[in-house]
Amino acid sequence: MQNKGLVKLFAILFGLVSIYQLSFTFKANQIEDAAKEVAINKIPESDPDYRAKRSAEEANYLQSVATDTVFNIGIAKFTYNDVKAKAMNLGLDLKGGINVILQVSVKDILKGLANNTKNPVFNKALNDAAELQKNSQNTYLEDFFISFDKIKGDTKLASPDIFYTKALDGEIEGSMSDDEVKTIIRTKIDESIVSAFEVLRKRIDEFGVTSPNIQRLGTSGRILVELPGVKDVERATSLLQSTAQLEFWDAYKGEQFFNFLAQANDVLKETAEVEKDSLNAEPQDEENAQDSTIDDLLGEAATDSTAVKTVNPIFDLIRGQGYQGGPVIAQFEIKDKAKVLNYLNAPKVRALLPVEMRYAKFAFGKPEKDSEIVDLYALVGNRDNIPQLSGAVVTDARNDFSQTNKPTVSMQMNAKGAKIWEEMTGKAYAQGSQIAIVLDNVVYSAPGVTTGPISGGNSEISGNFTLNEAVDLANVLRAGKLPASADIIQSEVVGPSLGQEAIDSGTMSFMIALALVLVWMILYYGKAGGFADIAMILNILLIFGILSGLGAVLTLPGIAGIVLTIGMSVDANVIIFERIREEIAKGKGQKEAIQDGFSNALSSILDANITTGLTALILFIFGTGPIKGFATTLLIGIGTSLFTAIFITRLLVDWYVNKGGKLEFSTAITKNLFRNLSIEFLKKRKIAYIISGAFILVSLGSLFTNSLDQGVDFVGGRTYQVRFPQDVSASEITATLVGAFGSADAKTFGDANQLKITTKYKVNESGSEIDESIRKTLYTTLQPHLEGLSYEDFINESDGKSVGLMKYYKVSPTIADDIKQASFWAILGSLIVVFLYILFRFKKWQFSLGAVAAVFHDVLIVLGVFSLTYKFMPFSMEIDQAFIAAILTVIGYSLNDTVIVFDRVREYLNEHTTWDFEKVVDVSLSSTLGRTLNTSSTTLVVLLSIFIFGGESIRGFMFALIVGIVVGTYSSLFIATPLMYDTIDKANKKIKKD
Repeated sequence: MQNKGLVKLFAILFGLVSIYQLSFTFKANQIEDAAKEVAINKIPESDPDYRAKRSAEEANYLQSVATDTVFNIGIAKFTYNDVKAKAMNLGLDLKGGINVILQVSVKDILKGLANNTKNPVFNKALNDAAELQKNSQNTYLEDFFISFDKIKGDTKLASPDIFYTKALDGEIEGSMSDDEVKTIIRTKIDESIVSAFEVLRKRIDEFGVTSPNIQRLGTSGRILVELPGVKDVERATSLLQSTAQLEFWDAYKGEQFFNFLAQANDVLKETAEVEKDSLNAEPQDEENAQDSTIDDLLGEAATDSTAVKTVNPIFDLIRGQGYQGGPVIAQFEIKDKAKVLNYLNAPKVRALLPVEMRYAKFAFGKPEKDSEIVDLYALVGNRDNIPQLSGAVVTDARNDFSQTNKPTVSMQMNAKGAKIWEEMTGKAYAQGSQIAIVLDNVVYSAPGVTTGPISGGNSEISGNFTLNEAVDLANVLRAGKLPASADIIQSEVVGPSLGQEAIDSGTMSFMIALALVLVWMILYYGKAGGFADIAMILNILLIFGILSGLGAVLTLPGIAGIVLTIGMSVDANVIIFERIREEIAKGKGQKEAIQDGFSNALSSILDANITTGLTALILFIFGTGPIKGFATTLLIGIGTSLFTAIFITRLLVDWYVNKGGKLEFSTAITKNLFRNLSIEFLKKRKIAYIISGAFILVSLGSLFTNSLDQGVDFVGGRTYQVRFPQDVSASEITATLVGAFGSADAKTFGDANQLKITTKYKVNESGSEIDESIRKTLYTTLQPHLEGLSYEDFINESDGKSVGLMKYYKVSPTIADDIKQASFWAILGSLIVVFLYILFRFKKWQFSLGAVAAVFHDVLIVLGVFSLTYKFMPFSMEIDQAFIAAILTVIGYSLNDTVIVFDRVREYLNEHTTWDFEKVVDVSLSSTLGRTLNTSSTTLVVLLSIFIFGGESIRGFMFALIVGIVVGTYSSLFIATPLMYDTIDKANKKIKKD
């Protein structure tokens, strides 16, 4: 092998970098464990509300060490914040994450549909609906309709100043009844919430969170978002809540308002003094005090001593002036923003504005980081309060850097926006004024125009951005604005959906399985197997190190990719060692056999890994959610497997041989195992066709009649938040609920005595009777854990409730129709690419047909097995996001197995030109049988160990992989290769006949 020094250097560097990256994960876990220990030692269980106190104590401990040096590696020191930022992220299923419920403002959507009408009946109905919502179980929309019907009089929803607008023209007619309009408005509201859902999903995808969970909660306008591995909670919530209402306004010069501020201060000052005299002369009752003039102007209760004692209501708040010719009027403290806007927008104060400025819009800027001071701007408004240009014209946005290397956001506008932008910038240039760039009512910047009108629609937002803020803003603008504001009404930390017990047992079983594989390689290949083990351990280290370095989120589908990668890593070493054994059997010397063995195996290894890699690449580019997570780990794993199998194993083998060591690449037991086999596989192909055909027919019949047990991810369900008197085991509760509901999932929600329980039980049935029935079943099932709590107390909705059913709502499917379609096309696209690659490598389309046909065969049988057995299996066999990853693993394994055989067929066709094609195929299958069974058995050992010793919640996932590996091994021997042979043989016969 050439360049051994370079390989050694790369291996050492990659290994050290991986250890460096993973060290942060170990250190972060160590510190967090210490925090838990401190909390447990400090707060005993006998303490009232000990869970909340322990949680607070943990948070305090971590906060106390946040900026302390906790990790010193000699050449660098790291604080806890640094360590946490570099630690590996685990997904919701393995670690938990942030659970947020957003309420999309249906009120805002209704206002938008009514074109922000001033109709008093409409606006009163909106306010009345908000009051009703405080004690109502209806949606806001239904309460709006109820409120409107009570006060409408002769007013109709189809009035020109309500919903019979230009925007809804063609859908709503003036002659429509209220009931007809209500149906259309319900549809429009639903469309808007769907739009909000899609915008949020795009933002989260851009944010870089792998495998988030996003669901609509019934028809209430609420959206559930669960974000795994998110460390910056403030950044995440800002990203979710931002409406991204981008606007461009002409700005007044600050000095134009200096006299206005002085006049406003005098008016407010006089009013305050009059109010003070009035209070001293005659005490007011509370109601009159609330209606006082000072309240209207100052926005404060008159009994507030600070208001009464104010000498200069506005001037006393000013902390700085704007510069001459600039857009800033004055500077104020952030805490005084609301007070200042109340002052300036009070009717008596606005009456002081000159006629040409009567629609001026006051807005504050974005404060500098760690500053308490913020700038006040005045924007050139209009009667309708509509900006000259909005963010709707933005077609693309990206984060950039200014000439002074500060983060900015560059934007590209459409043709209409570009034209208006050119007019606005031309006017600003001529007048020497500024254009304010406003996002969600905050002025981010107000630049002047110094080079004339700006054509082409290019613009830039500059401000006091951090790099993350610039990235997030660009992402939000690309994803689009929310159709209405979205407020976070609930935020919790959720535990892992798999349950900590399942994760612990799964980890232990994986380690046991890995140990068995390592031992097996030594038992089978002797010392050479030990070298392969070293390469495999390095491979696993590199995979996790790269995942950690990239900031990827590891989920159960990702682990499926790693399991497949380990199988491929073993496979590559097995192929190499089997080829070396063949060369030794031919009588070659040790060094020559090793040289030729590695050389001859390279083609097979590359073809197998490239086909799987192409599949993973297509899935990564076009897939979403679990598919992208699977593809990420698989792509990384393929690269590291190739490096370790081809270079590291070779390096170790050559080192040992060069120093005089002898390698047999077998042991006394395995020396002649699978040697000189001569099995006539093709003569058995018709029996295999009949068996496979029968399985496929039964599978299709079951899929059409019995279908699959689709989980909540696909069909939706109901979610219950239940709090218990004591800590409970999520996995234990899940097992209990499955017995009652047939399908259920429980995970820790906040403290350890609170669970979030989701079930698809009776998902297609609705009504109060059904809901009541399910609640009773839930109560009966959980009763042993509720310490005598009555059903009435369990379901009541009293304030201050500490135990029982806290919340309930319906959830929509996690996997929406468009994600299903994207997944389908991603998988189909990857198979087409594989078909073309195999055609390119093997020069005959029959090879491609055999490989792709085997994939369809394997997937259909796995689906069929699940369809046939899910009703009586002792574990859950629901089809969820993890199942998609299992199917993808089966596809990858099937392709890998098949291509290895095809490569040997191609080799023997070139070497033995006098052999019949049938003999070539049979000998190829026989000669690769040892490798096929060896690889399959080692992969199965891993899967069976996790299946038997792992948690209940991952058993169905493991079962799918086990069935897939068995069927994939069978299909490469009895379906893919025979099918390839039959189609080529038929074509050859036709050629001879012609």
